[in-house]
Amino acid sequence: MSISRKRLNSEESRSVALEAARLLLLEQGPQAVTLKAVAAKVGRTHANLLHHFGSAAGLQAELARSIADRVTGSIAEAVGRARAGEAEAREVVDGTFDAFDREGAGALAAWMILSGNRDALDPILESIRALVAQLSIGHEEHHVGETTLWLVLAALGDSLLGASIADALALPRDAARSLAAERLRFQLESAHPRP
Repeated sequence: MSISRKRLNSEESRSVALEAARLLLLEQGPQAVTLKAVAAKVGRTHANLLHHFGSAAGLQAELARSIADRVTGSIAEAVGRARAGEAEAREVVDGTFDAFDREGAGALAAWMILSGNRDALDPILESIRALVAQLSIGHEEHHVGETTLWLVLAALGDSLLGASIADALALPRDAARSLAAERLRFQLESAHPRP
């Protein structure tokens, strides 16, 4: 994905670097998301990326925010359809689980937490919390927080250990998603009973 030496404005440069970081994350894991590796992938200097992100932790935090933004759109669409009765809870669950699994947020968050950057998950949590709040699961604030908590913990755990645990228990790979969808469906129906 090496980019030509064409002059990019600051926003374009950041965007290209974040896309390269996302690809490194998905291809090689979170330990590969370094300023040096991203700089090499986009044909820029380490100093150039330092200018834009301040540090490797800054790059990783921006990557987490970028992943959250990327996934939020698809989850938001499912949430809107769920509120209108046109989508199942499973779509919201799948979007959340995909953010942590297929988009690499789980691996990135685990890596950043182990390396001392505990704020890594904040952008993703904020996005998911806002989407859960849109579902109007309850009128009380703690319902949104509780739902976000179990949904994020389930998605994060599944992204890191789900395949191994499901295999060890002889369960289908999507068992955790199915259980989360059942729970979310129950909460939605309890909050908004059908006439």
